[in-house]
Amino acid sequence: MPRSVNHVASRARRKKVLKQAKGFFGRRKNVWTVAKNAVEKAMQYAYRGRKQKKRNFRALWIMRINAGARLHGMSYSQFMGKIKANNIELNRKVLADLAMNHPEAFAAIVNKVK
Repeated sequence: MPRSVNHVASRARRKKVLKQAKGFFGRRKNVWTVAKNAVEKAMQYAYRGRKQKKRNFRALWIMRINAGARLHGMSYSQFMGKIKANNIELNRKVLADLAMNHPEAFAAIVNKVK
């Protein structure tokens, strides 16, 4: 009895991977074995990058708050400690935005916690 292979499914699988490899350079975009590895690696980078993005933004917010606080003679840790002590529930994203785009509002917060 001849061997039955589901070629429709295998071709669809390969087409899906080659479609994901669109825009890659050289053989990575059109050779199945190379593209499969390239797409797999790209997916790992994408997964890792989604986690790193959160870290990077938090670090950026901390830098901006620190710069804003130091203009008013406080360090970041002192400022955040006093924010928590005064029960001001603004997160780092909002504080960083105030420090960068609305310095007078940030100054009002600093004066309130001093």
